Amino acid sequence: MSLLPLDDRDGVIWTNGKLVPWRDAKVHVLSHSLHYGNAVFEGERCYGGKVFKLRQHSQRLLDSAALVAMAIPYTVEEIDAATDLVVRENKLDSGYVRPIAWRGAEVIGVSAKGTKVHVAVAAFPWPAYYGGAAIKLKTSRWKRPSPESAPTAAKCAGLYVICTMARDEAVAAGYDDAFMHDYRGQVAEATSANLFFVTPDGTLHTPTADCFLNGITRQTVIDLARAHGITVVERAIWPEEIRSAKEVFVTGTAVEVTAVGQIDDQTFPVGPITKSLQAAYAELVRA
Repeated sequence: MSLLPLDDRDGVIWTNGKLVPWRDAKVHVLSHSLHYGNAVFEGERCYGGKVFKLRQHSQRLLDSAALVAMAIPYTVEEIDAATDLVVRENKLDSGYVRPIAWRGAEVIGVSAKGTKVHVAVAAFPWPAYYGGAAIKLKTSRWKRPSPESAPTAAKCAGLYVICTMARDEAVAAGYDDAFMHDYRGQVAEATSANLFFVTPDGTLHTPTADCFLNGITRQTVIDLARAHGITVVERAIWPEEIRSAKEVFVTGTAVEVTAVGQIDDQTFPVGPITKSLQAAYAELVRA
């Protein structure tokens, strides 16, 4: 299914409190966030016309905005209602939802003082992010920054510049996505998905989310694993430890639970723990 072009479609987008025709949802070229990357956004999936964990996503949008000193002029309840409205008006049964908040064109300097905050919510069909098969990751030369250097707990547009570069380089080399380390050289994540590893004793390990986004899907899968009697360990993981992993998978709203079949030159089977969590997650979101 082709999603392009995204700016030329039928439907409506909720923008600053009202529904506007899809093609009329415009942003001025001098908008502050376009120049300085301080927009914040969410990625959500709907199943059967309902957004999974909508309240958590709407709250995280406000939390991300607060971390970059942006005051969103809507409550979490109003964003929830806007999201439900957009999904319903676009007659979206299964697809993707993108709320975003950005600063307007009132000033051009680095300081954002005096800018107006705008908010929009769009919803559209989007199939499996990677196509559904086990994916291949390539170690990136780009690293996730220190929380002392960037608002790493925020889903902020500027933080994704290195993700775009990392993934494009990986795809150009024949892989599906990038395998990113953090500023300390520890295992971090893929470009838009959290990582999990199954050790030989059947324990599930995942890097501590102290310099990258603690994904809502990540938290959901951790809860699912523990409910299924799987021990989950959140800790610092060094790249050389991956050599002993029996299974690897990634999680995220867009990717859901996707098996990793290869990292650089090492291959991994799609094992029983990955399969069981894929099934459990699919059942939960469609319940």
